[in-house]
Amino acid sequence: MRFKVCSLLLAVVFAVVLVGCSENSVEDKKGNVAEKPAAVSERVPEGEPVARVASQVEPSVVQVNVRAIQTTPFGDEQQEGLGSGVVYRKDGYVVTNNHVVQGASEVNIAFADGSTETGEVVGADESTDLAVVKVERGDLPAANFSDTDNLIPGQLAVAIGSPSGYQSTVTSGVISGLNREIPQQLSRGSNPLVDLIQTDAAISPGNSGGALANRDGEVVGINVAYLPPAQTGAENIGFAIPSDTAISVADQLIETGEATQPYIGIRFGDLTPETAEQFALNVDSGVVVASVERGYGAADAGIQNNDIITGIDGTAVESSGDLLGALREYRPGDEVELTIIRDDSESTVNVTLDERPAN
Repeated sequence: MRFKVCSLLLAVVFAVVLVGCSENSVEDKKGNVAEKPAAVSERVPEGEPVARVASQVEPSVVQVNVRAIQTTPFGDEQQEGLGSGVVYRKDGYVVTNNHVVQGASEVNIAFADGSTETGEVVGADESTDLAVVKVERGDLPAANFSDTDNLIPGQLAVAIGSPSGYQSTVTSGVISGLNREIPQQLSRGSNPLVDLIQTDAAISPGNSGGALANRDGEVVGINVAYLPPAQTGAENIGFAIPSDTAISVADQLIETGEATQPYIGIRFGDLTPETAEQFALNVDSGVVVASVERGYGAADAGIQNNDIITGIDGTAVESSGDLLGALREYRPGDEVELTIIRDDSESTVNVTLDERPAN
């Protein structure tokens, strides 16, 4: 079984992107981020929810065309590929996937209105597979990125991107699942991709970096990968990076050219009601500590295997998604208070967060 990232690449490129920095004030950032979704086109009837979402979001979705130089036994060869992106700020910043622009010697952004601009990669983060490209153009149609804490399986999901180069293609479905993970060996990166949104809205090669939107025309995710039906027999299993993660990483990349992720130093899984009943536990949800890594905050705080994390700074943790979502609000070096259950006794421990390791 294999997962496929969904950028359309004509060759695999292994070079490293050089990143730079951008200096913008907090006021500029706030003024350039969309505060609400775009208006629905008057041409779209009330009874067409997918078309209404498309009319709001489509102007903010771009095609990302890349060129790269690959060294082969026959010498250097120029390769081409494409993916998608979403306008993050009206002053020229576009969010896409790292694997779309990785190794690119040239990036061009094609907008929904037919215009094109040369882009520059200002920052990329392999651990989340996100990148930001800057074009020298103002008054772009920035998308409105929504908080994803309230997503539920079954709600409408609309994907927009450039599958196989067909720009502004719209597909629809539902949110199929939350808190999904693509293992390291399948993610094309040095880390697994975690806390992903699963959708059955059709995602194909070229959709990478495009938008996954909700019924209100808000971007809830950046499309990143899909499960190939020909290899698995499974139909329409696609994945998107939650917009909360995209916002956090994009802001860091724009401000400093790099992004850091907080890390507790544990491997973990969800506590299910069935497991809780099997072991006669006095809680039926939470995050079970599978292992503790030496040299990180959890080990220093005395967290042990089989501890159950049920809260972080007073906020309930019922699943790994709750924990990962809460950690987005913190940075390496911050201290958090974890509520844990050990041997049926509840206690709290203070953990200093580290930076997520590269491998």
